[in-house]
Amino acid sequence: MSTVSLKQRIQEDMKTAMKSGEKDRLGVIRLILSAIKQIEVDQRIVLDDAQVVNVLDKMLKQRRDSISQYTAAGRTDLADVESAEVVIIQEYMPQAMSDEEIETLIGQAIADTGASAMSDMGKVMALLKPVMQGRADMGAVSARIKARLG
Repeated sequence: MSTVSLKQRIQEDMKTAMKSGEKDRLGVIRLILSAIKQIEVDQRIVLDDAQVVNVLDKMLKQRRDSISQYTAAGRTDLADVESAEVVIIQEYMPQAMSDEEIETLIGQAIADTGASAMSDMGKVMALLKPVMQGRADMGAVSARIKARLG
């Protein structure tokens, strides 16, 4: 199974969803594949697993933003649809990091960069993003770094 790329796994899941008649799941998987294909066509490349995770991470962020806006507007029906999409997209994300892992990595990155003020935040984020992308909410990580440096 480890030789199957993330993109191939998503394509196989699309076929399975088609055969089993899971229309909601199929729709979300098609959205994922469409987003991947759009980047591949625009940039004339084939995305590897890390790049696919970046696409999925962006999709999750968009949906979380939509959920908060819909909830604030009292449109729980639309927020529920977005929440269901989040659940399906997260199935393809790598294992999430624990709070302890995140705190340890932040501490290590601050020590490695010698960060001591808010002006050093970019250096810390640059070090953490490749390691944490798709495994932690980068907005929350950013807030934690601000709290430590601020």
